[in-house]
Amino acid sequence: MEEIKNYINGTLAAPVTDHYLDNIEPATGKVYSKLPDSGADDVAQAVAAARQATAAWAAMPAEARAAIMTKIAGLIDRDREALARAESIDNGKPIALARTVDIPRAAANFRFYAAAIINASTAAHVSPDKGVNYTVREPVGIAGCISPWNLPLYLFTWKIAPALAAGNCVVAKPSEITPMTAFLLSRLCIEAGLPPGVLNIVHGLGPKVGQAIVAHPDIPAISFTGGTATGRHIATVAAPMFKKLSLELGGKNPNIIFADSNFEEALATTLRSSFANQGQICLCGSRIYVQQAIYATFLAAFTDKVKAMQVGDPLAEATQTGAVVSEAHMQKVLSYIKLATAEGGKIEAGGHQVKVEGRCANGYFIQPTLITGLDETCRTNQEEIFGPVVTVQPFETEEEVIALANSTNYGLSATVWTENLQRGHRVAAALKAGIVWVNCWLVRDLRTPFGGMKQSGVGREGGEEALNFFTEAKNICIKV
Repeated sequence: MEEIKNYINGTLAAPVTDHYLDNIEPATGKVYSKLPDSGADDVAQAVAAARQATAAWAAMPAEARAAIMTKIAGLIDRDREALARAESIDNGKPIALARTVDIPRAAANFRFYAAAIINASTAAHVSPDKGVNYTVREPVGIAGCISPWNLPLYLFTWKIAPALAAGNCVVAKPSEITPMTAFLLSRLCIEAGLPPGVLNIVHGLGPKVGQAIVAHPDIPAISFTGGTATGRHIATVAAPMFKKLSLELGGKNPNIIFADSNFEEALATTLRSSFANQGQICLCGSRIYVQQAIYATFLAAFTDKVKAMQVGDPLAEATQTGAVVSEAHMQKVLSYIKLATAEGGKIEAGGHQVKVEGRCANGYFIQPTLITGLDETCRTNQEEIFGPVVTVQPFETEEEVIALANSTNYGLSATVWTENLQRGHRVAAALKAGIVWVNCWLVRDLRTPFGGMKQSGVGREGGEEALNFFTEAKNICIKV
């Protein structure tokens, strides 16, 4: 059984205590590897290594940093199949999804920010007869990056790539639930020749490793993706220390389908946006609103497609829905399905655990679930479930559906389906969400800012926003 190691100061190392935690494959319910049960001492070692490497990495020409990052991207591409298999085993997602989305996007993150730092520009302002003001940006020093379990390598690299490109060293914590791809990335960084101490990966539990990273006085910037409750705690620790904070938190995203939409395209994409990665993507649309004129037709067609989704072994190419990430999470999702029925909801499809034959007989599988008959005030429609569960409600008017969509405390993303260009612009502008897709879903351009409103987080990631977060702006004025 493989023992995952920490990556500190350029080497793979056991935790200080030499204690390990079980890493369970969600599709089988069995332990398949061990991960370090690290703590504050391991984080202290990582910070010391980062501190020692900071000056040289920041002083390295951007082209040289970019070359190393581009090499890492190439190694991810080279090992795509092995990384996809590892992520499928670790996370429970269908291997086809990991192969076509997660791993390629992880490589793209490194490649994009390698190019972005070379092409970064600064501003100068000339005041005649007074002086020239110009702005330079310098790295914050050491960045703390904490990533979630749902997109383990994709979101891990989404954080560390801009931090490294900007000239920072990094102390990072992947989720203890899905640590394997971060461990494999450690090996690729060694192979690529990343200098020791530039990236340090410490595995372990959030209350021990994550807390130590957030509280460490030598880490001035924290980038976190995860639950809103955890983000709130991080803010209480980091704010009194005046740390820079980027918090990408929960979502309860609306998917609005007007009667004038392209019906077949909206139907097919809604199936994907509802249940991709078992609904365990912060951008999944979990509240579907369909205009009354097409509600019955859409519901019938959508129900048939949901019932036909193939639940099975994540390593099987034909699988559309794999295992949810853990037994505890499965029980949480099932409890919300039970709550929905107590609140008066009707289960149109799914609503139960699935037993998969063969090696996955003890895995954590839930049939994709479709619920109707609930109003916007119920807990099922207000709280983040983060599983293969969606609700469907009819609406009549544009004003009505905007109010429904904005009725939760979250504001991460939204999707609008309409062939009316003016309506698309109008509704998108009225929605309280950090990103709005019109007639598409999960189309991302790394140059654009990404983040949520309300309790879906603070700060923005992506493109120049990410590079700016991991740097400090300095204004210099020279008299003329």
